[in-house]
Amino acid sequence: MSTPHAILIALLEKPSSGYDLARRFDRAIAYFWQATHQQIYRELGRMVEAGWVAVVEEDAAATRKKVYRVLPVGREEVVRWARETRLGVDDRNLLLLKLRADAVIGPLGLGDQLQQMIAQARERLDTYRAIEQRDFGAPSLTRGQQLQYAILKAGIRTQETWLEWADGLPALLNDDSR
Repeated sequence: MSTPHAILIALLEKPSSGYDLARRFDRAIAYFWQATHQQIYRELGRMVEAGWVAVVEEDAAATRKKVYRVLPVGREEVVRWARETRLGVDDRNLLLLKLRADAVIGPLGLGDQLQQMIAQARERLDTYRAIEQRDFGAPSLTRGQQLQYAILKAGIRTQETWLEWADGLPALLNDDSR
C-alpha cells in the first residue's frame, strides 16, 4: 500500500530515471521496503497520471533518459501519508520509511506515533516475560517446551532490541535545529 510513498521519498532524495531508481531501491531501500522493478515502473506511471511526479527528458550523448521529479502535490502527499497513516507494533518497516521521509522533508510530527509504538512494544515485552515466568520456570523442560521457549526468547530479544533502538528517536524527532 505504501510503495508509491516509498518511491516518492526516494525521488525527493534524488530525482532519478526509472532504472536508476530501481537500482537505488535494490541497494538501500529494499533492506526494509520491497518493490520489484515492475512495481516501480507501474507506480511511476500512476504517479505521473496523478500529478505527483513529472517526467523530464534529458538528452544524454546517445540516449534520451526520462528523469522523474516530485511535484509539490507529491511532496504534500508524502507529508499527508506520514502524518495520517497509523502505525501498529508490527509496522516497524513502515516506521523506517516514515523516518526516511522525515529525513528528507523535515519534521513530520512522528513523535506521537513513535511513542504509541514504544508503548505497544513494552506491553508485548511484558506479556512475553509473563509467559516466560508462567510457562518456562521449571528446572527441566521437554524438547517441545525448549523449542517453544526458544521462540519466546526470540520474541523477547526482538522487543528489547527494538526498544533500545527506538529509545533515542524521540529526541531526533523533536529536534527543531534543522
